Amino acid sequence: MIMGKSRHGRALTLFLPFLVLTAGATSAAQATTYYVNSATGNDRAAGTTADQPWRSLARVRDYPLMPGDQVLLMAGSRWQEPLTITRSGRSGAPISVAAFGAGARPRIDAGGVSSHGVGVINAEYVSVSGLEVTNDNSAPAQRFGVLVSAVDRGVTRGIRISDMYIHDVRGVNDRKDNGGIVFSATGKKLPTRFQDLVIERNIVWKVDRSGIAGIADRISAKDWFPSEKIVIRDNLVEDIGGDGIVPRGTDGALIEHNIVRYAGARAPGYNAGIWQWSTDNSLIQLNEAAYTRTRYDGQGFDSDFNSRRTTLLYNYSHDNAGGFLLICSPGRNDKDNLGNRGTVARYNVSRNDALRIFQLAGNVSDVLVEKNVIHVGKGMDVQMVVATNWDGWAQDVRIVENDFKVAGTARYGSESGRSGPDYLIKAGFAPAQFIRFRDNRYWGSHVDLPAEAAGDVIPPYLDQPADWQVPVFDPARAEGFPEFMARHRAWMLAMLQRELGQAVQPRQPRRISIFEARR
Repeated sequence: MIMGKSRHGRALTLFLPFLVLTAGATSAAQATTYYVNSATGNDRAAGTTADQPWRSLARVRDYPLMPGDQVLLMAGSRWQEPLTITRSGRSGAPISVAAFGAGARPRIDAGGVSSHGVGVINAEYVSVSGLEVTNDNSAPAQRFGVLVSAVDRGVTRGIRISDMYIHDVRGVNDRKDNGGIVFSATGKKLPTRFQDLVIERNIVWKVDRSGIAGIADRISAKDWFPSEKIVIRDNLVEDIGGDGIVPRGTDGALIEHNIVRYAGARAPGYNAGIWQWSTDNSLIQLNEAAYTRTRYDGQGFDSDFNSRRTTLLYNYSHDNAGGFLLICSPGRNDKDNLGNRGTVARYNVSRNDALRIFQLAGNVSDVLVEKNVIHVGKGMDVQMVVATNWDGWAQDVRIVENDFKVAGTARYGSESGRSGPDYLIKAGFAPAQFIRFRDNRYWGSHVDLPAEAAGDVIPPYLDQPADWQVPVFDPARAEGFPEFMARHRAWMLAMLQRELGQAVQPRQPRRISIFEARR
């Protein structure tokens, strides 16, 4: 608001907010509900009552929806066309799409018809919930279950994707920018980002290549325009061709209580369960990542390149082919990569992860691995802490007050060679520098421990009986999903408290301050 210097300036200051509030109230009061029924609808009908619905999703796409309008799709309806929203709501009056009536979820089958099943395209203040979406075809192509896309739009606000059942999306596995739910902010002409985007309580099952992924183009050290208030929470992501959940180009993202199982199932190259890249202040907490199938990376969790102050807190990683946690970045340069700085992994539990429990790859620094509990099963032979080369080596890594409970064998060292996806290692961490161990507890068999840890070994070790029966859910049936997620969260909290010996206290995300600008 601009205040004039005339004697009427104060009156203008008081009056303008009244006009804005009045306009918002009027818009909400004039909002309309539209009904769509694939069996009984007619696109020439008014659409404003359940007995005079529209028939097609094209009618929704083409209609000039207004802030506050609601579109209700009839249960049991089925369309072979996409749902595309290009109109914007406003703060307090979003455009919303949801299901109504008793019966099966409204279903969109977009295979062979559209690249996306649901698209929110250059629109803001939009909510979509309660639908079933597929995008299958005999031949792979770049496909999306749900695509949220903003191009040359500046700040795009207030988007919600929730309670969706997304499955059988046959994307291509040689590119990461397609799959179940993709949010993409790009702008060659105008820097573009999302603000207040929430993806929660969705089932994403049998999709290629990515489960839930962010795409951004203003992510370099000198061209930084990150999305803010991104929340990815309470989602089940299972049987994924490549990566499970991957935000990109964000500041202060919250990735909380998601379940990623059987990622890396089909895609070539390097994949992991839950990770981020080119982000600041990502908070990854209370997630389960399990059964990642590839050994190219293949960890349950990863803190990746051009990122600062990633926190992994209260997560459960188990039975991943590549291990628990990768912290990595190629060599730093001033143009597009600051390396990986300030990753913290605290109060996590890993059980029966294979190959590499903690991998420090490339230009990573100021890392704290603290108060985690690691279980290595009988007969397993793993690299507990391994430093590997990626255009450089790690430095300044503190490994403090962890419990390493090894019924098999755990090894420590640095890369001496490769054999396909596996690393050959030698004793000692050089040329990585300042990899420091303090006050850890080592049960069982440990090979090539650093000198400062050698006196802390407590042999032998046998697995102790405990409740490791994490709740499971059949994604072929979407019914009962909210109850399952509640059971899963309760089990996670109880398991973490048992393993850590203290109450679980999740954190809230933070964003960058003006004193922490990228430089």
